[in-house]
Amino acid sequence: MSSFAPSHAIWNELLQRHVSAGGKVDYRGLLEHRDRLETYLDLLAKDAPDARWTREERLAYWINAYNAFTIQLILNNWPVKSIRDLDEPWDRKFIKLEGKAYSLNQIEHEIIRPEFREPRIHFALVCAALSCPPLANQAYTPANLERMLEERTRSFINDEKFNVTQEAVVRVSPLFDWYADDFGDPKTFLNRYLVIDIPPRKELHFLDYDWELND
Repeated sequence: MSSFAPSHAIWNELLQRHVSAGGKVDYRGLLEHRDRLETYLDLLAKDAPDARWTREERLAYWINAYNAFTIQLILNNWPVKSIRDLDEPWDRKFIKLEGKAYSLNQIEHEIIRPEFREPRIHFALVCAALSCPPLANQAYTPANLERMLEERTRSFINDEKFNVTQEAVVRVSPLFDWYADDFGDPKTFLNRYLVIDIPPRKELHFLDYDWELND
């Protein structure tokens, strides 16, 4: 760990306290510890990644930042039943890092996706909805990044709430439609992690996305 990247210990503490093993978020509990979240976001704001950081430090930072600021957005508008009830939640530039304003979409589509070209981030970034991958109840760090990306990807792909791959009609998360280019061939990517492969002749169909809050 370089001396440049901020600690994610506070975020880890909040996640372990207020996020279940299955990814359900206790937003009311987080509201009571909002000062701790703000302290963590202030740390992120003071130290954005630069060329001195390792790839693992940068990616862990951006994943944690995306998820933590998403939580802040929900808390700032509490109570809310769905992130989609908010006005342009992904395009509003409410994130301030080293004096520069960002939106969630900018972090995902202008920084994380083009810079890292890592398809597994789609199972780490969480949009506060039931159909999005469950929020991990621990922070990403340079040391655990590879393990967590692999575990979160394998868990999501093999969870029948998100992907039904062993029935007559194969129905998978629309993430594999929306970000098909990131996965290369989505079926090949799925089969890399599935316990039982999707047969070659099976077509992929996509489930509806449930935008209800992940609480």
